[in-house]
Amino acid sequence: MRSTEKIRRSAAAVVVDDLINSLQLINYTNVIMIWLLCFCFYMPFSVNGSKCRRNPVIFNFGDSNTDNGELAAGVGYTLAPQEGITFFHKPSGRLCDGRLVIDFLCESLNISGYLTPYMESMAPNFRNGVNFGSDGGSLFPRSPFNLVVQVFQFHRFRTRSLELYSQGVEDMLGEEEFNKALYIFDIGQNDLVAALDTLSFNQALKRIPSLISEIEVAMWRIYNSGGRNFWVHNIGPLGCWPQRLGSNNATDYDKHGCFQYLNKGAKEFNNQLNARCEQLRIQMQNATIVYVDLYAIKYDLIANAAFYGFENPLMACCGNGGPPYNFNPKILCGQKGSKVCKNVSRYISWDGVHYTDAANAFITSKILSTKYSRPPIKFDFFCN
Repeated sequence: MRSTEKIRRSAAAVVVDDLINSLQLINYTNVIMIWLLCFCFYMPFSVNGSKCRRNPVIFNFGDSNTDNGELAAGVGYTLAPQEGITFFHKPSGRLCDGRLVIDFLCESLNISGYLTPYMESMAPNFRNGVNFGSDGGSLFPRSPFNLVVQVFQFHRFRTRSLELYSQGVEDMLGEEEFNKALYIFDIGQNDLVAALDTLSFNQALKRIPSLISEIEVAMWRIYNSGGRNFWVHNIGPLGCWPQRLGSNNATDYDKHGCFQYLNKGAKEFNNQLNARCEQLRIQMQNATIVYVDLYAIKYDLIANAAFYGFENPLMACCGNGGPPYNFNPKILCGQKGSKVCKNVSRYISWDGVHYTDAANAFITSKILSTKYSRPPIKFDFFCN
């Protein structure tokens, strides 16, 4: 049984147990209905494998949502022991108790070992591509591994790989593999948060077009080097982060307890990103550009957490301070005084910003459904 399935079955079992305990009398019909409910809870979370007709190659550009060890390898630091406890059982370079969405997407293609971070020097395997995504990754040059640097890294990798491939070096990628690879972009939230923190709301919104342009420039650079398949994630509901809720004096909550102004900013960013993708589909001949609405997926998960088998949707699993958010800016996850919740698989937020392994599995299942993609193309389109 796949590890993802084990987690989902466990979560479903918890839900069923709670339902059974709440019933005083159970007849045969009730039992059937409970097992049907279990089946419904289980199905949306599964990440089914796909069969690619050719070797799937992915190049990812992003921030901490997709960083599986890039920054840790690049600057040489070790994450707190709490990171990775659910799946890897040790720090894996990810700000998560287990896997990220990019990991689950790789699992759906049966990519073993996941993507190797570009900066990883110990036994790297680039046969299925490279992960350039880095914690703190930004569109503007405000972080070590911003998008401009990540694209520079890609071009260097591409040049060296083609040189070594021509020399017969094993496990290097050739021209065709670069051209048919999938290029994922999952970046922008750090820049928007910085703008909303330092500028007025209207001033922050005026900065969005320049942020979107940075993504466009990066996509053109890859397109001009032969890339034709793009997968673009929008940013999630920033106003639902326990980190923002627990350290902000704003009072404009929506009906689910999230800050409206932060979510309004995220929606505007996403609207402009979607519009830019539509323009690029016209301008980039023979290119496939898929825009994925992660905002809708994540907000739906938070708004309907109980229905999906989760609890405390606005509360961090790893942190300090207790309800309602369990976030203390002076005692972050992994620092002395922080604690990890007992039922991690029932939490959405891992540390106040990043999502748990269980939540990422749910998010990925929704991505793979194609219901949130424009156009509704399957994730494995590029390797078939």
